[in-house]
Amino acid sequence: MKAIVVGAGIMGLSTAWALARSGHDVEVFEQGPLPNPLASSMDDHRLIRHPYGDHTGYARLIDDAFAAWDEMWRDLGQRLYAATGTLALTGNGADWAQRSAASLQAIGRPMTALALDELPRRFPMIDSRGVEHAYWIETGGELFAQDIVVALARHLGTRSNVRLHAGTPVSAVDLEHGRVTTASGTEHAADVVVVAAGAWVGRLLPSLARRLVPSRQVVVYFQLPDEARQAWSKGPMIIDKTGDVGLYLVPPHDGRGMKVGDHEFSRRGDPDGSRDDATEAEMKPLLDRCASLLHGFDRWRVDRLKVCFYTVTDDERFVVEKTGARGWVMSPCSGHGFKFGALMGRELARTIVSEREPAAHARWAAGLEGDTK
Repeated sequence: MKAIVVGAGIMGLSTAWALARSGHDVEVFEQGPLPNPLASSMDDHRLIRHPYGDHTGYARLIDDAFAAWDEMWRDLGQRLYAATGTLALTGNGADWAQRSAASLQAIGRPMTALALDELPRRFPMIDSRGVEHAYWIETGGELFAQDIVVALARHLGTRSNVRLHAGTPVSAVDLEHGRVTTASGTEHAADVVVVAAGAWVGRLLPSLARRLVPSRQVVVYFQLPDEARQAWSKGPMIIDKTGDVGLYLVPPHDGRGMKVGDHEFSRRGDPDGSRDDATEAEMKPLLDRCASLLHGFDRWRVDRLKVCFYTVTDDERFVVEKTGARGWVMSPCSGHGFKFGALMGRELARTIVSEREPAAHARWAAGLEGDTK
């Protein structure tokens, strides 16, 4: 079988990896360089964690996601991951941590509730004022995102059954007949076409533009005093839901940056736009929460602001669906897709090859199997 994959972010490359290792011929088309610095996948790190509110279906998939990454590590010859554990906090009446704990208890992955007076003893870098509930789970950590994409592209480039087309924008796709047309007017045909175009998917498939919305997101990288960086280099990831802002913190493990981001979606912006137009002013609610949550934050200094683009659905569920006789749309999105990259690619390849029921696959990818919501 021959497959064409449009888009060389983590989803496109993972699908190409899974198809190629099963012996199929794959062509990958990427509009920019490979890897593309504008892609959502290109950042120091992305988180993988079990807590998922009451989206139990996705929480169930995390163990499978870890197993798929282990398969990829074996092929890449390196493990691009650091374990951190996961600290989930809520305040101001929010209940995300409690809902996560209840969901994980139901599937046999219990979190540990921490007394608020225990929190500063166990994690002295945390100010517990404003925190109403705290939960800890040993699992979870950082996937070194851009290093994974670079290594995966390099690995695919060594395979005789993979052809990578960097700097080759696709201007049209025909998912009924399995064809793509590049901006230069060249047509390519295959048995199956997978569109994994990230924030640009609505331009190739206008019928999905209202459903899959580009969302400009800003994250902040910090310079820390030496003693703080040393402490945080062994620290946990933090998911803090206070009701006013959804904060996630990624500690600087293995020499990577110290990152804090806001999980509230902007649902606006042009993915072709500047990645250098972020300002500290637009991050003020996030920085204010950092100041109240993190001891010594007044000594932290903003190192850089990074703009990236997610693709967001109203229900924050993935869209991996068969479209036309020979096509698939692949948009595991809404800011929580990277952790499932290896798994989504592996399973889509299995479904394509085995001709498993597309509707069942779409439901599985949407996290609806065994979900409580």
